[in-house]
Amino acid sequence: MQLLILASLGGALGAGARHLVNIGAVRLLGPAFPWATLTVNVIGSAAMGFLLGVIALRLAGSVEWRTFLLTGILGGFTTFSAFSMDAAQLWARGASGLALLYVLSSVMLSIAAFYFGAFAARQVL
Repeated sequence: MQLLILASLGGALGAGARHLVNIGAVRLLGPAFPWATLTVNVIGSAAMGFLLGVIALRLAGSVEWRTFLLTGILGGFTTFSAFSMDAAQLWARGASGLALLYVLSSVMLSIAAFYFGAFAARQVL
């Protein structure tokens, strides 16, 4: 039950943060491209790599911290379902090149950000 509460609290914080990024991205960059989803997925991937390193190296692999931070906060912050919807909407609008660019950049940048986060954790710790 404790892990469920930790995941739920973290999820609420992550979802709130994602909402703020959505608002900011539309205000700054407009609605023509899914900048908000790309942003949260890349930032979330970097944070996932970093936090996995911190949990492994400093928090003795704590299941409580992993549940709160990774499953909860980052699970609520990032979203593959929104990524899928955004790509499908770009494709449906006839912007197949932009849809492909979005899919490739989301995947490649998120993987690169994960490795950067893990590298940063090793350097900091």
